[in-house]
Amino acid sequence: MAGRPKKSLSLIGFSLICLQMVASAKTAPEIPTIDQAYSKISNSITVEWATVPGATSYLLTAEDGDTVIETMVANSPGTVTGLKAATLYQITVRSIGATGRSQASPPKHAKTVLAAPVLEVHSPSPDSILVRWEAVYTAVGFSVSIMRANGLGRIWKENTTNTTLTFTSLDSGTLYTIKAYAWNANGTPGDDSTCNQRTSPRAPANIQVSFDSGALEASVSWAPTEGAFNYTVTAVSDSSELSCSTTFSSCTITSLQCGTEYLISVSACNDAGYSRSTPAVTLRTVACAPGRVTIQEDPPGHLSVSWPNVDLSDYYVAFVKSDDGLEVHCNTSLTQCNFFSECGFTYFISVFAYNKAGQSPLGDVFNYTTAPCCPSDVNPVLVSSDRVEIVWSPVRGAELYETKAVDGLNTVECNDTAPACTLSALECDTKYNITVYSFSEVRGSNTSCTSQLITTAPCSPEIKNISKDAFSTLNVHWRSSNDDATYTVTARGEKGLYRCRSTGESCSLGDLPCGSVFSVTAVAKTQAGRSLPSYSVPLETVPCCPASLTVTQVTQSVVNMSWTVGTGAETYMAVLESHTRQSKCHTHQNHCLLGCITCGVNYTVVLKAISATGLTADCAYQSYSSSACCPLGMKLYRLGPNGIRIYWQATRGSANYSTDLYGSKGIFTCAPSAGLSFCDITEIPCGDVYTVMVSPVAETGLKLTFCPKKIYSVTCSGSTLGMVIYRGKRNGEW
Repeated sequence: MAGRPKKSLSLIGFSLICLQMVASAKTAPEIPTIDQAYSKISNSITVEWATVPGATSYLLTAEDGDTVIETMVANSPGTVTGLKAATLYQITVRSIGATGRSQASPPKHAKTVLAAPVLEVHSPSPDSILVRWEAVYTAVGFSVSIMRANGLGRIWKENTTNTTLTFTSLDSGTLYTIKAYAWNANGTPGDDSTCNQRTSPRAPANIQVSFDSGALEASVSWAPTEGAFNYTVTAVSDSSELSCSTTFSSCTITSLQCGTEYLISVSACNDAGYSRSTPAVTLRTVACAPGRVTIQEDPPGHLSVSWPNVDLSDYYVAFVKSDDGLEVHCNTSLTQCNFFSECGFTYFISVFAYNKAGQSPLGDVFNYTTAPCCPSDVNPVLVSSDRVEIVWSPVRGAELYETKAVDGLNTVECNDTAPACTLSALECDTKYNITVYSFSEVRGSNTSCTSQLITTAPCSPEIKNISKDAFSTLNVHWRSSNDDATYTVTARGEKGLYRCRSTGESCSLGDLPCGSVFSVTAVAKTQAGRSLPSYSVPLETVPCCPASLTVTQVTQSVVNMSWTVGTGAETYMAVLESHTRQSKCHTHQNHCLLGCITCGVNYTVVLKAISATGLTADCAYQSYSSSACCPLGMKLYRLGPNGIRIYWQATRGSANYSTDLYGSKGIFTCAPSAGLSFCDITEIPCGDVYTVMVSPVAETGLKLTFCPKKIYSVTCSGSTLGMVIYRGKRNGEW
């Protein structure tokens, strides 16, 4: 293909010459004669000929039967290029001048030399180079030589009929120049080819490994290797492979894994390839921090920290730091440590594993919050029948307090953030187990808090009734379900307080003042406290009896009863009662007239003081005897000139009488001897009119003045003896 353009160009030139020859009809230059034709390069043949006069250039033609290649040259020698190696060519030369182009010279045959072998070289080991090539057409042998590229040292040359050749005992890491050519059956060498190849470096020596446990990296160093361009350090474990590359004699491998055993090797590299790896150095990294740390608190106050065993660990150190800054630790070859703990603390726990490489990396920091402390000074400050107020001091770790009161069947509870609680709606006189639990959101309730037994105050008694016995003692009766209670009944009124006590269900109130209103309540008391008072019951004592009572005979059949005021009395009932009859009156005044009284009869005097509500006091007084009956048949007899006998007839019973004569000349009185029914008055003036009254005399000596009066005229003339003349009544009275 390379000869075709030249051939075309030659044809064009030949055509021009012919045209010129035709146009000018001049003679072409002489035909040259080839002296020799030979090939030193596989793609060209050099031709030598004698110079032709008038020729300005020459046309060289090489034909192999398939192709024709032409080359224009200026003079001899000339070279035809673009030929095929180891090929026989027919060579001709034409001279070209101003007058045209000559005919081709007699041909000369020449064969191109063998092509240079195409080399493929590499260094399989630090002291050898392997040379490979493809077979060369018509070659019967090959010659390969090698020497340092810097020209120093000896040259190794080997002849072979193979297409491979290995040079050994070379220097490692050294650049060599390799030349090779083929020869044919005549021993003619062909083109040679040259290439450079460096031997691979030797494996680095004196490997040193330094491990940084904190950074989990290893620094690897070695002695420099001749001819190495760079180095590669490889760390291989069962699960991963890490490496680093450098042009220096040290390198750091990062991102190592804890708890892993690595085989570390170093290889050198240049343009020939890698050296063999050094014998592996074993590196054990620090153990990994234990995972899945388990923290248990059993019993409270004891933390048990445990963890699974980790690879490559020799021993462990567990650190426990409380949230107040105090830290403790333990060393162990086991997988468990025990620590004392306190309630209400948060503990931060970390476990490290150790081996000869150092401390493991920091693993997860676990935290454990112990249950909040239980209140220790629970104090019920108020216990009532249905309510208990409890206070306590705040405790560490508690975010909420839960107070429960349990009586066996029922539970009353309250939750609060304050260290106080009021439990209400409790049953009276009931024993409760009261527990204050502390609570935190992280740990929940501390269920180990102790209970305190509290009994609520007794139930309020219920007063059923108040009765009065035969001795006028007031008995208060109540209903209650309390156990071992003492009851106090209080009557409260304007005149003071009156109390009675009992462990039963009744007690007696004595010496209450009459005529008073009281409010009666009952209170139960036990060791737990006092109950609320019962509902009050009103109590009204009977009115007071009047301090004194007076019975005054008004007439023979009428008496006037009067008395002092009795406290609390609204009305009074006065009663005079004999064996035959009774006389009474009901009044709101403090006196009363009672009629139909029988004279000369003994009466029982009763006065009843009655309150506004109908309570009655039976007031007993001394009996009363009605006055004697007024005498009947009263007559006056003259006893002499100046004497008068007054005579009467007693009606019922024995009585003392008094006789009074009222005249203008004076009043004359006489009292008969006991049992007599007459009375004599001597020395009474005559000639006067007298009002005469015979009156019964009461036991008190009081003369009753309600008997009839009669008027008699006592004259001075007439007989000195005889009845005095009766003149009639006075002031409507007989």
